[in-house]
Amino acid sequence: MTYPETLAYLYAQLPMFHRIGKAAYKADLNNTHALMDALSHPERGLKCVHVAGTNGKGSTSHMLASVLQEAGLRTGLYTSPHLKDFRERIRINGAMIPEAAITAFVEMHRATFEPIQHSFFEWTVGLAFDWFRRERVDIAVIETGLGGRLDSTNVVAPEVSVITNIGWDHADLLGNTLEAIAAEKAGIIKPGTSVIIGEANGSIAEVFKRTAERVQAPLTFVDQSVALPYALDLAGPHQERNARTVLAAIHELKAKGWPITEVHVERGLADTVRNTGFMGRWQVLKREPLTIADVGHNVDGLRVVKEMLTRTPHRQLHIVYGTVADKDISAALKELPHEATYYFCKADIPRALDAGALQLKAQNAGLNGSAFPNVHAALIAAQQAAGPGDLVLVTGSVFVVAEVLP
Repeated sequence: MTYPETLAYLYAQLPMFHRIGKAAYKADLNNTHALMDALSHPERGLKCVHVAGTNGKGSTSHMLASVLQEAGLRTGLYTSPHLKDFRERIRINGAMIPEAAITAFVEMHRATFEPIQHSFFEWTVGLAFDWFRRERVDIAVIETGLGGRLDSTNVVAPEVSVITNIGWDHADLLGNTLEAIAAEKAGIIKPGTSVIIGEANGSIAEVFKRTAERVQAPLTFVDQSVALPYALDLAGPHQERNARTVLAAIHELKAKGWPITEVHVERGLADTVRNTGFMGRWQVLKREPLTIADVGHNVDGLRVVKEMLTRTPHRQLHIVYGTVADKDISAALKELPHEATYYFCKADIPRALDAGALQLKAQNAGLNGSAFPNVHAALIAAQQAAGPGDLVLVTGSVFVVAEVLP
């Protein structure tokens, strides 16, 4: 197969969460274990940091990878979903996996995998771990997809586990209380392996304490009140919180003998975007009119977006907004500013919520605007309507943001 044919096979033949939603979710690790068996267990011997959480796990993973790269380590990075290119999910020292490697992997294993009926995500995890083994990475940063306990990545034996925070997202799959969601995320905590908790208190913190105590895992809650002694290239106080979580993980890695210095940390945090190719987090797309994209989509993510808006001088606010159809967005809509003009749109995926239906839901929440047939049309309309000093924000979904990135 050619590379386009390979991608078409992966997208068309395999259940894919970001396209069809929870129908693609596998609530056990049986398929993953079968896949690891078929690949002769690339997860064994893989030195890694395992990162879970509701928000910030992508930023945290990329910052960690950047620091490890600066330390001269051959660093793998597995994240999801991708924005523009499937290969974004699997990187080594910032470079995406070659197209030929993906095609060769699919051709080699297709006959073995098909009877097991793996999901798209399971295939991708297998591809990543196999590639990291072939390329002999020194260490990899592995971001979970959904949850943690039953996530396909949860077959690794990490150097350190990281859980960024707990919030409301995928409640239909992970649990209808924050404590239940925390318990699913806590499933990545391994016996005797240090675990870093970025943000948690009260009953959420107790979930992590009980889990860590049960498996005798050293537990660290990050002190988010201390000053951050490093400059970041990712903007916002939420990224400072993520960076403090990164520093705590780095501290554990250094204690285990990994050769990471203060200079490596300083350079890694200052050059995360350049080192890793990270995109979509308060990313400036255009200066006139000022156009910014951010993948915030759940309640906590949109609260961060709202906070960033207060820190970004502007006159009128124009928001290009789209979301998916299989989530209750009522709480998220309450976080959006009423004074903005909205340009509702539908991303080009089956899960996306119809723009007209979104407009009606938003009107009920006090948000006013017009519906557009696609993301591009909404963005053009917003930019044309924007006057001097105005701000155009594209947000609400990873899939909407993906369509506006260069």
